[in-house]
Formats: sequence, structure tokens, C-alpha cells
Amino acid sequence: MTQPVHTTSVDAPIGIFDSGVGGLSVLRHIHAQLPHENLTYFADTAYAPYGDRSEESVIARSLAVADFLFGQGAKALVVACNTATVSAIKAIRAEWPGMPIVGVEPGLKPGAAATQSGKVGVLATDRTLRGEKFLQLRDQIAAGTGAQFLLQPCVGLVDRIELGELGSAETAAMLENFVVPLLDQGADTLVLGCTHYPFVDDVIRQIVAQHGKQAATLIDTGDAVARQLVRLLEGAGLLRPAGTPHLRGYTTADAATLAAAFSGLLGLTPQIEAVTVA
Repeated sequence: MTQPVHTTSVDAPIGIFDSGVGGLSVLRHIHAQLPHENLTYFADTAYAPYGDRSEESVIARSLAVADFLFGQGAKALVVACNTATVSAIKAIRAEWPGMPIVGVEPGLKPGAAATQSGKVGVLATDRTLRGEKFLQLRDQIAAGTGAQFLLQPCVGLVDRIELGELGSAETAAMLENFVVPLLDQGADTLVLGCTHYPFVDDVIRQIVAQHGKQAATLIDTGDAVARQLVRLLEGAGLLRPAGTPHLRGYTTADAATLAAAFSGLLGLTPQIEAVTVA
């Protein structure tokens, strides 16, 4: 097991990882709220999507990536993947005690607060929706608020987004099959329970406008993740107050593919390196 190395340098980077490009939706919130911070993004694309893997496999991959990022000197870690958060964040925190670590959870609480009909649709991977941590959270919030959560596994959607097929007819048809049944059941709030999904939120809004009996609120928790990261860094005295930020990326697949995702989705051109992380 890797021995924890606690950095005290404010200039050390924040590590952010996902199975692919979905975590870039979280990175953009972090970049907006912490414009001076150095950021390192890791796309474990050779093993994507995590939602199709066993829990044991997701834990193993998440630990390997976390070890890599902390080994690169990261001062904090953002698990920018709902599936990895549900399956592996407990194991990561156990291996790296005392380090600031933030996970991404489906926004059930803000979804329950936003709904007027009492019905909240949750779009997520099958692995996330079957996770014990997720189900406990659902039951807890449902009991406390009376909200009914309608769970919709979105099989194949991450693959479409990874391919850059954000506005294609095939992606729109897939989303329609996922979203319309939730609207028909009375959902007026839709939780985007995977960090990939904010990149197709415009398509989802179009479907709601065409098929919804009323407007639906979309819940993206990326902003809340960034705020929690700010709180943890402030508490640890690790906020970088000023300076030109450095952004770099790593991927277990093709560097050019991740570079194209950064450019196409965020308009950023970081240095990208392909690595093997076992």
C-alpha cells in the first residue's frame, strides 16, 4: 500500500479523475471557482465506462488512479465520477487518511428540495443506481422529505458522450427513451446523476420542452462539489491565493482524444500525456 504523503504546498495541483471525459463537467466548475489553482485531470479511458464494471474493478481502478495523482504531488483529490464515488471513495479515504478528498453524489437532496410534484427523476449509470451507498441516501432523503425518486439507468449514454456524439440523432433518441417515461410519471425535476450528463443537458431540455407537461428543473452537482473543495482547502490552509494556473491531463488511452475533448467541451488546450496505470 502506498504510504500517504501530506503536502503543505499551496502550489501543488488538485487531482481530478473520472473514467473518461465526464469529469470535465466538474473541472469547469472548479476552474471557475478556483481560478488560480493548478489542476491535473486523469481520464481512465482505457477502462471506461466504470458503470459497466464490477464494484471490485471500480475500487481497484479508483485506488490505482488516486495513488498515481497523489504520487504526482496532488494536494487534494476530486473523484469526479458518480460510480467511483459510490463504489470506491471509502477505500480511497482509508488509503489516504487526512487528505482533502471530495466525491460526486447524485443530487438527490437538491432534487427533493426543487420538486413541486414530489417526483424526482434520477438519470445515472446502472452501477450507481444499484450501489448500497446510493440506495441508503435515496431512502434517507425520501423518508425525510416525502419525495419519490424515479430511477432511470442510462445504459450506453456514457459511451455516446465519450465518442463526442452530443447532439446526434442517435443520442437524442436514446435520451428520449430515458427521459420521456420519467416525465410521463410526473417528474418535474431531473437529477443528472453522472458527470458525463451535463454535456447533453441542452438535448435533455429540448426533450422536456417537447414532451413535458411542465418545465423540469435539471440538477447538476458540479457547482456544489467545487464549493465543498473550496471549504476543504480553506480548512487545510491549502488555497492558492494568486498566480497563473497550470492545467495538465493524463489518460490511459489516446492523448489526442482527451486533448480534443478538452478543446471541444471546455475550449482549453492543456498538456496531455498518455500513461499506463496498473
